[in-house]
Formats: sequence, structure tokens, C-alpha cells
Amino acid sequence: MSARLLYVMDPMCSWCWGFAPVAQALIAQAREAGIDTQLVPGGLRTGSSALDASTRGYILEHWQAVNQATGQPFTLEGAMPDGFVYDTEPACRALVAARGLDRQRTWALLAAIQQAFYQGGEDVTRAPKLVELAEQVGFERAAFAERFASAEVRAATASDFTWVQDLGIAGFPTLLAERNGQLALLTNGYQSLDALSPLLGRWLQQAACA
Repeated sequence: MSARLLYVMDPMCSWCWGFAPVAQALIAQAREAGIDTQLVPGGLRTGSSALDASTRGYILEHWQAVNQATGQPFTLEGAMPDGFVYDTEPACRALVAARGLDRQRTWALLAAIQQAFYQGGEDVTRAPKLVELAEQVGFERAAFAERFASAEVRAATASDFTWVQDLGIAGFPTLLAERNGQLALLTNGYQSLDALSPLLGRWLQQAACA
């Protein structure tokens, strides 16, 4: 019997940042039962156009809504300044690069990217910043930078995006439970730990009996 959780998200998705404490608790709950979780970056948005004032305002309204719903901290002042290109591919690719080097440390990099973007107001679309964050959480700088820039990791990131699209996942965060190749949806979108922990517990019980 093979079983795992799949956490489909984007490090620059505000609801994923809001969900971060819930995700951490669920991943720990699964780990205690001997079930690992794989991180799958979904590709929230890609493109080369700078945000206009209207779009920036719309996104910041979302941030405020997430803060009110989840309590996760956001720094709104100075966020996404003029000329900012909201392309999440580089941050997603950093997680794919990390996953191939040290799967467990990838979670620390995810947290560092989210904190840098949502609390620190830093531009996590830039390769130097992502390499710096990877080094801060313990990756060897040169090895990470080389892997991050490689054609292999670019292709693997695109493959993750395609897999997510082919499943029809339209929103993040999404948590899937996989047993013997069969996928079960635990959540598509933010839900509280009180709602999801019993649901995961029942699935873990079933997995243990299978």
C-alpha cells in the first residue's frame, strides 16, 4: 500500500499564506501516522506585464480579506511597487529545485519565500532573492543556483503546472490524499484546522487499514 498527501499551492498565493499554519499542522498529523506530503507548485499566474494600479489595489483587497479571515500577517505598505511583475513561476521553480535537492528542507524554503513576500515586502520573483533565501534555510548556494537555472527544473516546473491543470484544480490551496494511485480531495480552498483535521484523521485510519 502506498499513500501520501499532495499539497498543491503557490508560494505567492495569499490564501496559501493564510492556510500555512493549517497546512503545517495537517502535514505534521500525517507524518505522525507515517504518511509523507509532497509539495506541488501549481502556478498561480505567469506573465511579463507589470501590475497596474487597479490590479494592485484588487490584490491588496484580497490580502486584507485573507488577514481578516485567517489572522496571518501582511505588510501592505510598499507591497508590489510600481513596475512589479506578478510572475509566480520563479518562486514555484525554486520549490521544484529545492525538492530535488532536499525534500524536507523545501518546506523551510516555502516558509521563507512566503514570509519575505507577504511580511517583508521583498521581490521573490527575482532569482538572486530566491537563491539568497535558499541559502538562508541551508541549501548550498552554488548548487541551488545552478539547479534553479537548469533546463531540467524549468521543465519539471512546467510539468507540475500541467499536471495541476489537467486535474482541473482551479484554486489554491488544494490538499489531496493519494492511496494506491487513487486521489481524494481533502480541501480546495481555505478551511480551518478544526474542519480538516478530523477529515484527514478518518482518511489516515482508512489508509492504515487498507
